[in-house]
Amino acid sequence: MAVNNHIPRGRASLEVLRAEAQQERETIVEERLMSGEDPWAFMEELPSVDELVVYLLRADAINANDGRRPSPTREYRVLRQIALEHPGLTKTVWRLLGDNGPLAREYW
Repeated sequence: MAVNNHIPRGRASLEVLRAEAQQERETIVEERLMSGEDPWAFMEELPSVDELVVYLLRADAINANDGRRPSPTREYRVLRQIALEHPGLTKTVWRLLGDNGPLAREYW
C-alpha cells in the first residue's frame, strides 16, 4: 500500500512558502543548465517565486479533493482563498486569473 508523504502547505507562513518555491526554482534552473540549455533562452519563461507558491497551494487543494481537477467555479474559489489566506500573493493570484494569465487560458 502506497503511503502519501505529501504535507499540505496551507498553514505555513508566506516566508516559508516563498523559501520552498525559491528552492524549487533554483533546482529547475540547475537541472536545465546541467542539460546544456542556455539560460538566456529559458529564464524568462520560468514562473516567479510567488507564482510557484500559488501553484503549490493550488496543487494542495487539488490533492485534498482526491486529485480531481477543479471546475472553473471551484478554481476561482481556490485561488481567491489563497489570496485571502496570503495577502502578499493577491496580485499574483489576480494576474494568473487575468484574461491572459496561464490559469485563465487553462480554465476559462
